[in-house]
Amino acid sequence: MDNLLKGVNLYLIGMMGAGKSTVGRILARELGYRFVDTDALIERVAGMSVSEIFAERGEEGFRELEAQVLGEVAAYKNLTVATGGGIVLRRHNWSYLHHGIVVWLDVPAELLMARLQEDTTRPLLRNPDPKGKLQQLLEERQSLYAQADVRVSVGEGETPQQVAARVIEGVRKVLRPEVTGAGESS
Repeated sequence: MDNLLKGVNLYLIGMMGAGKSTVGRILARELGYRFVDTDALIERVAGMSVSEIFAERGEEGFRELEAQVLGEVAAYKNLTVATGGGIVLRRHNWSYLHHGIVVWLDVPAELLMARLQEDTTRPLLRNPDPKGKLQQLLEERQSLYAQADVRVSVGEGETPQQVAARVIEGVRKVLRPEVTGAGESS
């Protein structure tokens, strides 16, 4: 598979709770790539947690840091990158993402909510109606996520290993040279 990708980065996009970090680590291992989580990198650069960044600098300040980190990460090769759920919101970020292969882990809102129920670290879900907020974010971002090269719909009960295998299958389909017009006259 590594020969197939030729060092091109794999960027995982999707909502919080979609499994980007978990699946990303598995993919990195399978591909012989290094794994990078942009949120973890942002925390290291800022010297504070994502929640603290949101509290201190607001979402706009966080998005600024996120764009900087993505720009630096995109300069490297052989990476599997788990991105933050909102990375798709800035058009400029797509200029970095499109240097690699973008994979959308598409998880239904109900499944995301079940996964995130006990998670108190998500600043955007600190809301009187977290399920409504999650649904709203998903609706706002869906058309952006849909710009991915590969879409993997994740179902309940699927293991991260199964999802990773389907990502690799989807990437193979995207990378397979197309058979165009063999034997046709122009």
